[in-house]
Amino acid sequence: MVFKKMLSAFGVGGPSVDTVLANPNTRPGLTLDGQVNLLGGDAPANIEQVTVGLVTRVEIEGGDTEYAGIMEFQRMAVSGPLQLAPKQQLAIPFQLAVPWETPITDVYGQRLHGMTMGLRTELAIARAVDKSDLDQVNIHPLPVHERILEAFQRLGFRFKHADLERGHIRGTQQTLPFYQEIEFFAAPQYAQSATEVELTFVTSPHGIEVILECDKRGGFLSPGHDAFGRYSVSHADADRVDWAQVVDGWLRETTSRYGGLRAAGHGHHGRGHGMGGMVAGAALGVAGGMVAGELIEDAFEGDFGGDFE
Repeated sequence: MVFKKMLSAFGVGGPSVDTVLANPNTRPGLTLDGQVNLLGGDAPANIEQVTVGLVTRVEIEGGDTEYAGIMEFQRMAVSGPLQLAPKQQLAIPFQLAVPWETPITDVYGQRLHGMTMGLRTELAIARAVDKSDLDQVNIHPLPVHERILEAFQRLGFRFKHADLERGHIRGTQQTLPFYQEIEFFAAPQYAQSATEVELTFVTSPHGIEVILECDKRGGFLSPGHDAFGRYSVSHADADRVDWAQVVDGWLRETTSRYGGLRAAGHGHHGRGHGMGGMVAGAALGVAGGMVAGELIEDAFEGDFGGDFE
């Protein structure tokens, strides 16, 4: 009997948890629906709380090193305290809101290389080992995301990698503690001005802020440069504009300013502000309330010490 009690303390013969999602595919701003299935163990168990949370892999810079950590960025209790009798089965339905800023993991049904996303279920058991369950989740783009990603493809950009960086992009409405960078190899026609382009979306119920970082690798005697551009787009614009033309305009405007960007002498990821002006949407042949490019030098705050609670 003592042996059995000891096993129970290590979670053997204790309650188990299995979460089933109605559909693992969703989009930012929608929900994930499912149910948590509990099964009682060999003895009655006092469950303190059942929670579900969205978790993902985030790159975290610490000093001179960068490492990856698993971060939970949305959490909800699906049940308060309850008692589970031996072998009792209990199903608890839930509907978890997917934050607008949730990073995109899948485009056209293909997983973006470098992205992970899961729903973690936790069963907190009084005086015992907590139980958990992890289910893969696929976050698909909203229409305006899809049109912009499509435009990069139409312009000849090739997808390289996507990851999440811990930190905040200054001057945006970002609320999550990380942002997504979708990296592309630049198309041949931009080879003079960019080797790679990183794309970040900061999404809200109204629209998205698009942040571009164009990376120009230095030649034999010339140093490399980064240039940043920021653009605001409404969800309603998804089907109103020629996105290839708009994105081409963004890229040309962003890369045209390399010269002035380094004038202030800030290192990469410094805290300087670029002096980019505002350009009227009409200049890019854009219909609807689209604001083109406040250019920001070093929009990404890279030295994260003390930036987080």
